[in-house]
Amino acid sequence: MSYKGSKVLVTGADGFIGSHLTEALMAQGAEVTALAQYNAFGLNGWLDELPDEVLNTIAIRRGDIRDAGFVRGLVAENEIIFHLAALIAIPFSYEAPQSYVDVNVSGTLNVLEAARQNGARKVVQTSTSEVYGTALRKPIDEGHPLQGQSPYAASKIAADMMAEAYVRSFSLPVVTLRPFNTFGPRQSERAVLSTMIRQALDPECTEIRLGDLSPTRDFNYVSNTVDAFLAIGASDAVEQGQPYNAGTGVEVSIGDMVKKVQAATGTNKPVVQEESRLRPAGSEVRALVADSRKLSAACGWSPAVDLDQGVARTVDWWRNRIETGQIRRSADYLT
Repeated sequence: MSYKGSKVLVTGADGFIGSHLTEALMAQGAEVTALAQYNAFGLNGWLDELPDEVLNTIAIRRGDIRDAGFVRGLVAENEIIFHLAALIAIPFSYEAPQSYVDVNVSGTLNVLEAARQNGARKVVQTSTSEVYGTALRKPIDEGHPLQGQSPYAASKIAADMMAEAYVRSFSLPVVTLRPFNTFGPRQSERAVLSTMIRQALDPECTEIRLGDLSPTRDFNYVSNTVDAFLAIGASDAVEQGQPYNAGTGVEVSIGDMVKKVQAATGTNKPVVQEESRLRPAGSEVRALVADSRKLSAACGWSPAVDLDQGVARTVDWWRNRIETGQIRRSADYLT
């Protein structure tokens, strides 16, 4: 598996997973164009955290995935597209569902149509385990029913179906990756594990405030997810138009994750459940755990970093951010 010399576009490259994927592609010798959301501050998100020798060799383009003309020109320059640009915060999707349709559905349509017009060699559509909703059977394979339990999940289901439609209608070479609960350095505090660690380490926090502790998740360290992207993007054995799960197959409750974080950070701060951090009752996904055998069979992928190793690495990253003052002013960030 090698991307050396390949012209690769990463949308959402300024985000958590996107920045790690961009870094990995650069290490493999790819010629990477990285799309960062346009802003008036001249910032490139997490890409700005990369070493200068890496950052200076990336072709960074600032723009908006919702602009079809811009996306068309962007895609024309590349042969492989990793489409990660999306709105992903579930709580905000209750407040502004239209924006999730605009970005996640229409933005994906723009990428697919541009790829069709420009004859892209492969498009990797980024999905999410949230499209499955609460597990009706475990572990969750790709044939599990899709359930739109939040506006975010519904928008990603629609985006996945658009990707499938472009394969069936136009023979566009698209494959869909469904990562399960990725965590690690650079992740926003809207994610539950980042929230736990920030509050556990931050001396300004006297307690760890969370929502429901009973749901279970399949937490997968970010380098494992990046490896899955690299594998599926390079594989000729994956089936176009089909989804592939990327998870560990290990199911852990939020409550048990707090205990792991407390042990890793050496804190005994009390855990407080807050009403404001709860999802609407019918929207909460109660259980997620992946069956990733389909991806493993096609690409030989398996997670290399286990949960405890990943938590330790993430704690180290957060500890450094807090000690150097590189954190948000307030820890009151709802998951």
